[in-house]
Amino acid sequence: MRENKSPTILNHYSAWKYVLLVVTIIIMLFSALPTFYGEDAAVQISDEAGLKVNPLELHQLLVSQGISVKRIDQASGQTLIVLDDNSQQSKLKTLLVSQVEDPAKLTLTLAPAAPNWLLSLGFSPIKLGLDLRGGVQFLLDVEIDPVYKLQANTFIESVRQFVREQSLYGVTIQEQVDGHVNITTTDLTQRAAIREFIKTQYPNWQITNSGGQSLNVGLSEAEKINIRDLTVKQNLQIMRSRIEQLGISEAVVQRQGEHRIRIELPGVQDPAAAKSVIGATASLAFYQVKQPGSVNAKVLKDEQEQPVYVARRPVLGGEHIVDARASLGEMGLPEVVIHLDREGGAMMSDFSRDNIGKPMATSYSEYSRDDRGKIRQTTEVISIATIQSQLGDRFSITGVGEYAAAQQLALLLRAGSMTAPVTIVEERTIGPSLGEENITNGFSALALGMAVTLLFMGLWYRRLGWIANVALVANMILIFGLMALIPGAVLTLPGIAGLVLTVGMAVDTNVLIFERIKDKLKEGRSFAHAIDRGFDSAFSTIVDANFTTMITAVVLYAIGNGPIQGFALTLGLGLLTSMFTGIFASRALVNWAYGRNFSRNVKV
Repeated sequence: MRENKSPTILNHYSAWKYVLLVVTIIIMLFSALPTFYGEDAAVQISDEAGLKVNPLELHQLLVSQGISVKRIDQASGQTLIVLDDNSQQSKLKTLLVSQVEDPAKLTLTLAPAAPNWLLSLGFSPIKLGLDLRGGVQFLLDVEIDPVYKLQANTFIESVRQFVREQSLYGVTIQEQVDGHVNITTTDLTQRAAIREFIKTQYPNWQITNSGGQSLNVGLSEAEKINIRDLTVKQNLQIMRSRIEQLGISEAVVQRQGEHRIRIELPGVQDPAAAKSVIGATASLAFYQVKQPGSVNAKVLKDEQEQPVYVARRPVLGGEHIVDARASLGEMGLPEVVIHLDREGGAMMSDFSRDNIGKPMATSYSEYSRDDRGKIRQTTEVISIATIQSQLGDRFSITGVGEYAAAQQLALLLRAGSMTAPVTIVEERTIGPSLGEENITNGFSALALGMAVTLLFMGLWYRRLGWIANVALVANMILIFGLMALIPGAVLTLPGIAGLVLTVGMAVDTNVLIFERIKDKLKEGRSFAHAIDRGFDSAFSTIVDANFTTMITAVVLYAIGNGPIQGFALTLGLGLLTSMFTGIFASRALVNWAYGRNFSRNVKV
């Protein structure tokens, strides 16, 4: 008995596919809309700035001075003044200087110009890169030599401790200019014991004979590279944390070369505050105070340039600080409350328990470059306090100067102490007017490319061409919507070039399909059958072509930086959306419009 099979319906999509298509485009349209509204110039007043007037009085003052205010928003202690005229931003900030207690807390920024109902849905504009929005770019150099020196000092102290414990006499340990350590002894047995200790405890240090009585010890090249990479990665994380503490969004922090870091801060028109924190290298260390003239001690200077004898190695360093807050102490003097991690808290607890009644010094270190470009470390004892009781993971330090200085120190410590000194070697500022010009030129090129493409497709492919045009417009909506939704996605000027390229690639998908449909019509098939066979036969070619291009986009994004990543991002997203609209959306429209047309005399 023959089994009856239901006939396959030609060129038919289920209703849920049409619903999915419509819902996707609507969501992406709402996501893309805030971008087309653009952004308004604004000035942000933080809570620490101390605004002297209420919003109503502030609005009346600004209107009386001829400043056109669009709105004044207050949230989380911050006041945001949004302008109607972007050219009045600098004038507004100048006027606000007299209305706040701390003018340094005034920030020039940009606010979305989209309606509140659209922003309340959770949608926001696409984040613009430095070349489109304007802002500031820093190039920082991470000095690795102090890290190597710290490794050498730790190694020397460990070897000296071993020599003392083993009662080895006549051993001389000296650090050389090139970072190597020279160990001299006339006793072959002692030299063998030291060599064995180094091999066991410091396998990454290479030992070579230097003369008949000396050992020359230095870090291996592989270990130096490992230390350099780890140091730069740690400084990258600390930089990102510092920028978060500053409240600067949409920042780009990336490694450049072997030991440099590039930071882009789009929208920052007043880089002084960012520069003072990003370029600073602050670190605290806590030392046991020794008696003046002690042999096993080093000398630091206090604020009065008086010598302070402390232990060679600190009790703990700034790497154990997880939080720091400025406050006023019991005597009304500024102080910084320190919160340590578990390991640091245990170390401080053990030390303070054994040294109650004894002094402990707190040192502050920072790095800078001298006139010859050499790194210079400045270390100063900012506080010497007597330990009154056993300390834990939370305590305070005094002697930090004015309250503003305490706040700055707390910010640096809270954001992280650098594992290596960094200095700003290059600073570039791009004004907002140049960014606006780039946006205008870039999107003008995109609009011109789309217009010519739409006209060509409509004239060359007639009825199918206009369906391709609808799919192309939907493709642009999807790209803008996705870029606004993806966290960390930033649109740059090369990214706009990627969008222009995407227009051609999206149409290319439809061109392949339509040419296959033409071929099937020439074979004598009906229009409906030609549509069905044309989409099916072109599918594998489209996937192969887009897949190979996607590989290039992924590689560019992985190894590139900044503008290159912006281009790779828009190119990759464009490939995905062009396949979605070119294959799925175009097929849905063609099925709906011409899927049941079985005529054989159709011209495409």
